Amino acid sequence: MAAEQSFDVYRLPEEHDAIREAVREVCAAKVAPHAAEADETGEFPKASYDALRAADFHAPHIPVEYGGAGADALATAIVIEEVARACASSSLIPAVNKLGTMPLLLAGSEELKRKYLTPVAAGDAMFSYCLSEPEAGSDAASMTTKAVRDGDHWVLNGVKRWITNAGVSEYYTVFAVTDPTARSRGISAFVVEKSDAGVSFGAPEKKLGIKGSPTREVYFDNVRIPADRMIGAEGTGFATAMKTLDHTRVTIAAQAVGIAQGALDYAKGYVQERKQFGKAVAEFQGIQFMIADMGMKLEAARQLTYTAAGKSERGDADLTYFGAAAKCFASDAAMEITTDAVQLLGGYGYTRDYPVERMMRDAKITQIYEGTNQVQRIVMARQLLKG
Repeated sequence: MAAEQSFDVYRLPEEHDAIREAVREVCAAKVAPHAAEADETGEFPKASYDALRAADFHAPHIPVEYGGAGADALATAIVIEEVARACASSSLIPAVNKLGTMPLLLAGSEELKRKYLTPVAAGDAMFSYCLSEPEAGSDAASMTTKAVRDGDHWVLNGVKRWITNAGVSEYYTVFAVTDPTARSRGISAFVVEKSDAGVSFGAPEKKLGIKGSPTREVYFDNVRIPADRMIGAEGTGFATAMKTLDHTRVTIAAQAVGIAQGALDYAKGYVQERKQFGKAVAEFQGIQFMIADMGMKLEAARQLTYTAAGKSERGDADLTYFGAAAKCFASDAAMEITTDAVQLLGGYGYTRDYPVERMMRDAKITQIYEGTNQVQRIVMARQLLKG
C-alpha cells in the first residue's frame, strides 16, 4: 500500500482544521488576554465577545439564510473547544447562543426564526435558555412557571434559576406550564425579550468558576407576550427542551475538551522548564506517566465528542446516547486533567498567578450543567437497555 495514499476516514476535513486555526489565532490575540481578568472581576468579557463577533465565531451555528455563518455541529464544537482552551467563560458565548436558539431551529415558525435568529447572527443580541427552576433541576418536568392564555397573548409568571448569561442576553427561550394536568406534555416553549414588561433578574450568583459568564435568576411577573412567540405547538415544549439538550450536550463536551487542552498545554510547558534534582521534572517517569494519562484521556474525550457532533449534524437516531456519553466522559476527563495539571505545577498550581487553578474551577461546572453526569448515566443506561 502506497504510503502517500489518501485515507480520510477518521480524519477531520481540511475546512474544519482551517476553522480551528482561525479561532485559535483570534483567541490567542484577543480572548486569552482577558481570561484571568474576567475570572478575577466576575464581569462579562465584552472585549472577548467583540473579538468573537468580529470574526463570526459568536454564534457560528446559525444558518446562512438568517445571516449566520452556517457552521455545522462539528465546526461549532471546534469553535467552542478552541475558545474554552483560552477562556471557559467566553466559550459560553457561542455555546449558550446555540442552546438558546436550538429550540427555534428545531421547532420555531419561519417568522420566529427570521425575527430572532437574524440579530443573534449579526451579533446584536445573545440568546439564553430558561429551563431550570429552584425546585426543578434534574426533574425539569416538575417546573411551576406558568403561561396562561389571554386572548391573542400568553401571560407568564414564575422564576428560572441558573440561567447562563442572564441579563446580558436580549432573548430567552422560556419553558412554562400551559396545562398543569398533563405534566411533561403540558409544557410549552416561548421567546421572551429582556425588554418585555415584567422581566427582571436576580443578583449574579457567586460561583466557583466560569465567573466571567453571569448566572442569575430570571423573574417573570405577569409578562404578556404575543401568542405567536410560542415555539412549536402547545404542549411540545418539554420534548423540544430534551431534543435541544441532545444537540447541545455535545457543545459542553467540546467546552470540557477545550478546558482540558488548555491545562495540558500549560502543564507540558511547565514540567519541561521546571528543574528539580538537577534536571527538568519532565524527565521523571512519575511525571511522564501523569502527562501520558492526561493526553490519553483528552484524546479519547475529543474523539467521542467529534463523533457525537457528527451525529448531531446528521440527526442520527443514537444522538441521545452519544450526546450524553460525550458530555459525561469529556467533563469527567476535564476534571481529572485539570486537577492533575494543578498537581504538576505543585504550589504554583494552587495560586492565581498561573492559569491551571482557574481551569480546574471552570472544569467542574461541565460535570453539572445541561444535566448532571449522574443524569447522563441514567440517559445512557436507558438508551442501552431499550428494546
